[in-house]
Amino acid sequence: MLTPFHLAIHVTDLAAARAFYADVLGCSEGRSTETWVDFSFFGHQLSLHLGPPFATSDTGKVGAHMVAMPHFGIVLPYDRWRDLADRLQVADTQWVIPPTARFEGEPGEQWTMFFRDPSGNPIEVKGFKDMERVFAS
Repeated sequence: MLTPFHLAIHVTDLAAARAFYADVLGCSEGRSTETWVDFSFFGHQLSLHLGPPFATSDTGKVGAHMVAMPHFGIVLPYDRWRDLADRLQVADTQWVIPPTARFEGEPGEQWTMFFRDPSGNPIEVKGFKDMERVFAS
């Protein structure tokens, strides 16, 4: 059984972050003050603090795409990934990479989507039909 990780990042607007992480991504809110808020990010502790978000650059080559580095995200079973992709579509998400399959027919076959939160923090969500294949090569 995996144990939860903790990640603390900056956001520029707590109200916008709350709306995105809770209402769009479906994360439940935990503790908060006037300068930060915790969320259960799919069972992991994500702390959002007011401040300037981390700098990123599109230097991560994944297939034919250059993606923002650094970025964070989550790996979900395919059905949960599909549900989240549908919710993000309804929310008119501005995609960096829209929901798509990659490495089809290969051991690491997966589905992915890249987007940014309202403060510009890059997020990747991966989906696997077989969670036993997450580290397959």
